[in-house]
Amino acid sequence: MVNFIWGNVTTIFVWFIAIYMAVVIVFYSVIMLISFLQLRKDYKLDRVLAYEDYLDEFYTKPVSIIVPAYNEEAGIIQSVRSLLSINYPTFEIIVVNDGSTDGTLEKMLAQYQMKEIKKAVRIQVETKPIKHIYQSEVLPNLFLIDKENGGKADALNVGLNFSHFPYFCSLDGDSVLEQDAFLKVMKPIIDSNEEVIASGGSVRIANGCQIQNGHVLSVGLSDKPMVVMQIIEYLRAFLMGRIGLSRHNLLLIISGAFGVFSKSWVIAAGGYRVDTVGEDMELVVRIHRLLKETGQKKKIVYVPDPVCWTEVPEDIKFLRRQRRRWHRGLFESLWHHRKLTFNPKYGSIGLISFPYFWIVEFFGPIVEAAGYVFMILCLFLGGVYLEFSILLFLLSCLYGSIFSMAAVLLEEWSLTKYPKVSDIIKLFLYSLTETIWYRPLTVFWRCEGVWQMLKGDTSWGEMTRKGVSE
Repeated sequence: MVNFIWGNVTTIFVWFIAIYMAVVIVFYSVIMLISFLQLRKDYKLDRVLAYEDYLDEFYTKPVSIIVPAYNEEAGIIQSVRSLLSINYPTFEIIVVNDGSTDGTLEKMLAQYQMKEIKKAVRIQVETKPIKHIYQSEVLPNLFLIDKENGGKADALNVGLNFSHFPYFCSLDGDSVLEQDAFLKVMKPIIDSNEEVIASGGSVRIANGCQIQNGHVLSVGLSDKPMVVMQIIEYLRAFLMGRIGLSRHNLLLIISGAFGVFSKSWVIAAGGYRVDTVGEDMELVVRIHRLLKETGQKKKIVYVPDPVCWTEVPEDIKFLRRQRRRWHRGLFESLWHHRKLTFNPKYGSIGLISFPYFWIVEFFGPIVEAAGYVFMILCLFLGGVYLEFSILLFLLSCLYGSIFSMAAVLLEEWSLTKYPKVSDIIKLFLYSLTETIWYRPLTVFWRCEGVWQMLKGDTSWGEMTRKGVSE
């Protein structure tokens, strides 16, 4: 009797895994095809001439750059320095010190000769209290706000309240922008006559690059396998996932490391939510929801060309914390807006985007972890299920490696940020091994994030920065 029940349960599970994998492969294949076609269309253009006109103030929109900083003394000076040299007509930089316990505040005050100013701030979004506001004596477009600790979302809301311009950019305190990044990320907003209300750029990994005084001198790969695998992961997420979703206005994520938003729409949506660890995704979802509920024909897009270089964890302990937090943030965003799922009232966002993020992104690691457990059990049970588990593992390795390799090839074919052939070969070879060791690790960490969520653990998790600029 026990064998009969086990046999039936196993058969059902086998079919479930097989159907689930087929759905995932179809999803990824369609997105990869759309991304390929979109990149082919974009990169027929002259990339230099396409942006020259936007250097004129007549065409561009002024932008407020908000940099939330908590214990960012290792990289904040270099990050601000890179922002001061961006190729863009009109902008202001607002560094928000979120109660740092290191030397972030002192470094900024000394380096940029900041003096305290008295300025009334219009409260459009509720935030923690502001202690002091500073302005640079030598750079009048550079401001520093010192506030009580309230988290990244709260710091962004403070910058939002203080900002003077109709568009703002959220940028991590350890990030370095390429000089033309703002011209490129603002182009779809300007060209669309404000039909596009948010635009996100590519985020690349700075570990292994030579960066001096906030400028990228040369692009290279880290010698740490964990960092190289994150590069491949980022290439796949940005060059394949986000291009494909953006093409049909299905994008639910603009990275908190680099994205531009229409200030009025973010204020209308209520600003950044402070009770989630995934504030960047949650805001984009809330704006989509507001657009659908008010019947507005606006777009949120991703632009692959503008690049923001940021530091990623090299230590497995910190990478583990980051992935657990990301998965909790994904769930919170989906759960807060769960009424959109399969809801025709919200159009393609409800019928395609939300099911994709639920089925593939959130439940994917759980199903994959169950598949790993099933394969281990089959080693002991033997029979037909052993052959199936081996086939399942080989298929998983094959499709995972194909998509990773495709992302590396798309990078070389379109953006060519890695000039050395040896780096491309290294990325290509590492992508072949992803499914064997790196992917099971991230699956386990993301499942840990689900377990943390079930326990009610809302901790952020400490991260340390070495700084990417000399």
